[in-house]
Amino acid sequence: MPKIKTHKATAKRFKYSAKGKLLRTKIGKSHFRRRKPRRVKALFDKTIEVKSAKMRRRVKRLAPYLDKA
Repeated sequence: MPKIKTHKATAKRFKYSAKGKLLRTKIGKSHFRRRKPRRVKALFDKTIEVKSAKMRRRVKRLAPYLDKA
């Protein structure tokens, strides 16, 4: 059976928590951070759970081996 290639950009942006929730980082984390206040920059460090079933399905298709890492 052939293996499915992992979409590397997806694998870098998403991860699974210990309880199996799909997590993503916030956008705007790396570019133009020096202009933002410290309070706003601290918010970028947190990860957000992906709620949409459509998005979870898409990530599962693009990175099928992500949850096994």
